[in-house]
Amino acid sequence: MTTVQMQPRSTGVIPGPGTAADAMDTAGPQVFDDMTVEVALSVMASARTGHLLVCDNDGVCTGLLTRAQLTAVRDSTVYTDRVQLRDILVDPGPFASPVTPMAEAEHAMRHRRLDALPVVDAHGNALGVLARHR
Repeated sequence: MTTVQMQPRSTGVIPGPGTAADAMDTAGPQVFDDMTVEVALSVMASARTGHLLVCDNDGVCTGLLTRAQLTAVRDSTVYTDRVQLRDILVDPGPFASPVTPMAEAEHAMRHRRLDALPVVDAHGNALGVLARHR
């Protein structure tokens, strides 16, 4: 059975001025890393989002995948319908904490050319996402 977590969580953090907690959006769909690429694309389409937060079996956020990344994997010559998200998350991170200064988070996003950056608590649980708004 495939589980998708969609409920927003309370961060329990009192943000300082100009921190990731000030600017983050709701985490959105969170899926387990044993999900297949095809199912993940379906979840993404039905949620009308451009990214998914990927979690391990303990609920710890292990990374973020975009529609473009999943589509590239699906369209590759080595793709099979058994490829799981954990198979393609080779470079997890970066992550921001709720108290990460926005300047630092923006630098990480620019430097790594990211459209979204997960915000996680001290235990690795996803609290939200910093996303570039176009």
